[in-house]
Amino acid sequence: MTKSNEFLYPTKWLSKASAGDRVAYELRMRIISGLIESGTILSENKLAADFSVSRSPVREALKILATENMIRLERMGAVVIGLTEKEIEEIYDVRLLIETFVFERLVKMDTTALVKELSKILEMMKIAIKYQDPDEFSFQDVRFHETIIRTIDHSHIFMIWNHLKPTMESLILLSMRLRFDEKYDDLARILTNHELYIEAIRTKDRARMIESLHQNFDDVQGKVEDLWMSQQILSKGVEQDHD
Repeated sequence: MTKSNEFLYPTKWLSKASAGDRVAYELRMRIISGLIESGTILSENKLAADFSVSRSPVREALKILATENMIRLERMGAVVIGLTEKEIEEIYDVRLLIETFVFERLVKMDTTALVKELSKILEMMKIAIKYQDPDEFSFQDVRFHETIIRTIDHSHIFMIWNHLKPTMESLILLSMRLRFDEKYDDLARILTNHELYIEAIRTKDRARMIESLHQNFDDVQGKVEDLWMSQQILSKGVEQDHD
């Protein structure tokens, strides 16, 4: 593959991933970030050369991205579709449905162990802010929500989550990298939202949960704006590299 400092997706997250998954994660990031624009035709041979792999992992990666509707497979190659603002909002709509359903199950469960685990993750998020590490913050943020969903042991809910997770990871990574650089003060608000989330689970207070969900998910518009700004910054970087 290409040098690690050229990757958008954190290579340390891919230690157990197959070659095809590695290509898929990176291509997904490049498509969502706008580095690979909608309408671009992706060649298997070119991608194999760019990532220093055979065509087999590239085909595997393209099939994965096609199931996510990121690309369309055609005879001349894979055509990039990309991700619209509407689709981003729909992804977060599904997350809202999942986490609302999960909370209703948690109300009937002993959440003591879950609250302890979420509190530990929240501390890791604080450490990531202290050391200005947006990738670690993003990793812990996704882990926070996945831990909540995993707790109810609902195989089909978790299957839906796993389908959305790769795209959400990319969105969160791009958003948090921008916020760490340009909206650092906003991170305190994000931590407060997660603290409210934990307290709602601890007390099993539906009103507090609704408040925490809205504070988390009303932030979607901000994520869309962050994505647009990230695309502009990355595009400028590419232009400078070509100068």
